[in-house]
Amino acid sequence: MKEDFLKYQAQTTPRPMALQVSHAKGSYIYDIEGNSNLDFVAGISACSLGHCHPKVTEAVKNQLDKYMHVMVYGEFIQEPALAYAKLLASLLPSPLETTYLVNSGTEAIEGALKLARRYTGRSEIISAHNGYHGNTMGSLSIMGFEERKSAFRPLIPDISFIHFNSDKDIQKITEKTAAVVLETIQGGAGFIEPQRGYLAKVRRRCSEVGALLVLDEIQPGFGRTGRLFAFEHYDCIPDILVMGKGMASGLPVGAFTASNAMMSTLQHSPKLGHITTFGGNPVIAAACLATLKEITESDLIANTLSKEKVIRNLLKHKLIKEIRGKGLMLALIMESPEIANYLILTAAKKQLILFWLLFEKKAVRISPPLTISHEEIERGCQIILEILNDYKQ
Repeated sequence: MKEDFLKYQAQTTPRPMALQVSHAKGSYIYDIEGNSNLDFVAGISACSLGHCHPKVTEAVKNQLDKYMHVMVYGEFIQEPALAYAKLLASLLPSPLETTYLVNSGTEAIEGALKLARRYTGRSEIISAHNGYHGNTMGSLSIMGFEERKSAFRPLIPDISFIHFNSDKDIQKITEKTAAVVLETIQGGAGFIEPQRGYLAKVRRRCSEVGALLVLDEIQPGFGRTGRLFAFEHYDCIPDILVMGKGMASGLPVGAFTASNAMMSTLQHSPKLGHITTFGGNPVIAAACLATLKEITESDLIANTLSKEKVIRNLLKHKLIKEIRGKGLMLALIMESPEIANYLILTAAKKQLILFWLLFEKKAVRISPPLTISHEEIERGCQIILEILNDYKQ
């Protein structure tokens, strides 16, 4: 199977990990040799409720028996998508009330960029150095990491960059700016949180000059940081909220939410301002609805912060310089990229799944399912400490 994988399925790295998956359940991924691999990554923060959560699989199966696809959701009324959008609106602050469901986080960013330019009539988009918002051409254009995008130029024009957490750079937001697009917590850069009221300051500046604030919650959203969305920690409400990853417990989906008045501009001049064949797919929407209900009706969000404390208390080692992030969106910052690589690759041999971050080479991702138990956290942390103790510099 590995030979066929390398030949017939496109690869994105020279040496993929090539774990041959048999099945997955809860916090574990099982390979074809029967090994249970403890998952500290959750499909890059996508499997919020772990693998094959019974309430999600039941919702999906129930919808499969009804219909799987009929028409773009903006034309036909489909109960799963409508119920999800209505529940989401009830959980978000004003004016975030109308949601456009799409197929991925990067498509949601594309839709948000189009909406910002359409609504404001301006063209300039400002994003952050070391920011990451996806890999389609628009998302790539606002990526603040030249090494990853230089091979694909020319990209879309009128993009500017500011430094995350720089008060001075906030003044670069002007009356020419359509939108400022920021990750609430920078992911690829190393799980960097906003400091000194930074997001609130950006919010005020955007309001002053008539620019829109777009917050990318694709990674920290849906309870991962101890709030439903990370912006709730930072006294800042965006004009457009972008979501993805943890929405549907591992199924492909994304969304962007704004005021109804703003979103209605996609209806005219031109019509069909953003269209997507499978956006709002009822099977995916059913998974989204079941996931959101379970996250908000249980104690998972509250327990996220207590689980963070367990990880921080256990993972104290001379080779770990710091632990960045919040809740179950954490990055171990090692002394060197070599140590990070050693930890991740050795952990895989010991049936613990860790992973890299995009830009920060010294980082090791820890983003397990929100459902992970304290016992599973302790087991994974013990494996990490054993590996680091055995490291020979």
